[in-house]
Amino acid sequence: MSTTPPATTPVTKDEVPARIFLVSYPKIIFLYPTFLMSLISGIIFSFRGDAQDATAYALTSLFLGVFTMNLIVFSFDFPRTTSLTLFFFIAAVVLGMFLTFQFRPEWAGILKSLFTALHPFANSTFFHLFSFILGTIYIVVVFNLQFDYWEARPNELLHHHGLWSDLERFPAPNLRIAKEINDVFEYLLLRSGRLVLTPSNEPRAIVLDNVLFIDRKERALTKMLSALQVQLRTEN
Repeated sequence: MSTTPPATTPVTKDEVPARIFLVSYPKIIFLYPTFLMSLISGIIFSFRGDAQDATAYALTSLFLGVFTMNLIVFSFDFPRTTSLTLFFFIAAVVLGMFLTFQFRPEWAGILKSLFTALHPFANSTFFHLFSFILGTIYIVVVFNLQFDYWEARPNELLHHHGLWSDLERFPAPNLRIAKEINDVFEYLLLRSGRLVLTPSNEPRAIVLDNVLFIDRKERALTKMLSALQVQLRTEN
């Protein structure tokens, strides 16, 4: 008598991941808009030359504006969407007025002499060097993160650190997860935030700042821990 083989369960997109890597990045990653602006400006100047005309002044002013906004991200937190909207509005108005008065200094009124004399200019060498320095720092950061990261598994939480791959182990069952979005600006730039992990029987919580795509990581961790709880209940 033949027997019918049991039906195989198809693999779906909701399958619990076997491992999840968690990396805490330094704040310099939020300078990528400035890096891209410098890279683009350097390419444009390389093709058009280093002539000091209105286009060169406008491009340099735009770079300074992006760089200034990136520095503000480093200096202040924007915990609410309203504060971020107000910041973008003020920045757009200031940058728009600055570019307008660069091309139409007669519209500046009593500030005409100031904007007539103000002509920010940076040549292709400056932009290429700036891009090279910041790009080199990014490469070093990525290399350094290979020696300091966290790995979540269904039954344990691992901390890989050190040049010789030192390893710390924490229990994953009953792991508490907290997601914090302290800066809306940083969340918009790289979907980043703070992840707080509290293993059971541990006196201190594990705080990971600047975790990229934190929503995706938090959902994957929750799914992994939920599957582990179901499995333990079934075995009992």
